[in-house]
Amino acid sequence: MQPKDLYGRQLMLTATELATLPAGVQSRPGLTITATQIQCQRCGSILDRQTAQLPKNQFYCYQCLNLGRVSSLTPLYHIPEPNEFPQRPKLTWTGHLTVAQAACAADLQRAFAAHERHLLWAVTGAGKTEMLFPGLAWALQQGWRVAVASPRVDVCLELAPRLQAAFAGTTVAVLHGRQTAPYTYRQLTVCTTHQLLRFRAAFDVLVIDEVDAFPFAANQQLYYAVDHAVKPNGAVLYLTATPSAALLRQTRRGQLKLSYLPLRFHQHLLPTIQVTLLPKWWSVIVKGRLPAKLRRWLRAYATSGQRFLIFVPRIDQLAVVQAAIQRQFPTMRGQTVYSADPQRLDKVQQMRQEQVQYLITTTILERGVTFPGIDVLVLGADDPVFSTAALVQVAGRVGRSQQRPTGLVRFVSGSYTRAIKQAQRQIKLVNRKGRRLRHDVSTLPTVTDN
Repeated sequence: MQPKDLYGRQLMLTATELATLPAGVQSRPGLTITATQIQCQRCGSILDRQTAQLPKNQFYCYQCLNLGRVSSLTPLYHIPEPNEFPQRPKLTWTGHLTVAQAACAADLQRAFAAHERHLLWAVTGAGKTEMLFPGLAWALQQGWRVAVASPRVDVCLELAPRLQAAFAGTTVAVLHGRQTAPYTYRQLTVCTTHQLLRFRAAFDVLVIDEVDAFPFAANQQLYYAVDHAVKPNGAVLYLTATPSAALLRQTRRGQLKLSYLPLRFHQHLLPTIQVTLLPKWWSVIVKGRLPAKLRRWLRAYATSGQRFLIFVPRIDQLAVVQAAIQRQFPTMRGQTVYSADPQRLDKVQQMRQEQVQYLITTTILERGVTFPGIDVLVLGADDPVFSTAALVQVAGRVGRSQQRPTGLVRFVSGSYTRAIKQAQRQIKLVNRKGRRLRHDVSTLPTVTDN
């Protein structure tokens, strides 16, 4: 192990690894133990004494076991982040920001410089990643260490090549649970939020994308990871199209500064949701048939070659829906995908490369992935798994490209649920604000497809 491997990190080390490091490596107990409480120092979890018990009155953390076992027998080793970056990466992205995007980008850069906590609330397809570029470029030029984290692996795999292209003079580190390449010390990192548990006071700027997404939302362990991975005087930026009530409360209390953009980068409004009530849709599909309306929509896709996503509430419905479609339309090529699918990343890549016409998916693809020019169908949109935020995000998969800024969002539902009504209202409200913003800005620069 090289000293750089431990810069800004907290790891358990073997005696062999420790012997290769210079003197003065810091260490602290993996667990703090008092008469009333046991707390893991990696993930912050308060542990049940009986569940955490090991022989000889020792204890371990069962909450972050998937990252390796932290126990009262295993110290966490750390070398303070030295910002050892002789090269200062420059922004190589040559696209353009609209006036509204540029205003938000300036806010973000000011927040980084002031070491603030900030929320960027921008509709799906607003170009959040591109709005980061000026601020990230400024931070990297200062010699700061920067990370962009997301709760979802798919989002990280979408972000990493875009950031790599935008900062072509440096190598972006990509960290997630399925990564096989060894860790390398880099100035710019893209990672899942769980990987932040391995860091301690490492980042001068930490961006959390899709902050309202599972598993980050309402997960105190991951909030603890953010607080400890960023430096004490570091800046934290939260990105989302559907902020939680808790985040909005923080903005009202002045705990978070806010930037808001209700218009997509190509100046078109969000596609609206069309709801079709079919209470018996599942009983028809489970018999190997397709409801008449769904069959009509899919026939049009089979003829035109239009690509699309189909969302279903549960994993066990995926194969059933696919079988019914293949029986009726055997020439259309598609795949099913879900969170634990061992081929998940390959299947998503096939959709990106237009090797398949459609994916049937669970909510795992509700956000953070872009397939230009698609339509979206949601079967069972009244299922409780589809929250208002999830439905808005699902609808936001449509119309994300300059070449096809519109598209169809169709919900098949047994009833109009509160979540569906609120999703429709939210899109209507955002579009009203977007229409007003578009009217107020009289001249906008030409934009590229970002």
